[in-house]
Amino acid sequence: MTDTAAEQALPPTVARVLRTFRALGREEKMQTLLHYAKKLEPLPARFAALDRAEYTVPECQTRVDLFPEMRDGKLYFYADLDPRQSPTIAAFLSILFSAINGQPPQTTLAIPADFVRQMMEGIGLAGREVGLNAMLARVKRHAQRAVDG
Repeated sequence: MTDTAAEQALPPTVARVLRTFRALGREEKMQTLLHYAKKLEPLPARFAALDRAEYTVPECQTRVDLFPEMRDGKLYFYADLDPRQSPTIAAFLSILFSAINGQPPQTTLAIPADFVRQMMEGIGLAGREVGLNAMLARVKRHAQRAVDG
């Protein structure tokens, strides 16, 4: 499958994110990440009392808790982390959530396996890729559970 054909198979929100990041140079990507890190919404209060064990992503160097929520057939994700301590993670999640929140679970499941590499390519954050891929895998696992019911 060619890049164009593969991109056309992606949900439009995911394809737009990948297209944007492929077009940016290293400095532009870094600035975009900083911009998005500030846009990550705080965790809604309704999740604060939940037992975090089920929602923590242990592969991350920094504590990150990911919370899924299904409303009217649409999936929403929220994260609890310190964006000042982990701006790259906050940015990645903000970008990811902008592509998948308010979409059916199939949108999340259609994210390509190399999504993190495509986004982070050329910016020297390879050490973060394990955690970022773990977060993506966790989000996809929640989406699969939503589909399976």
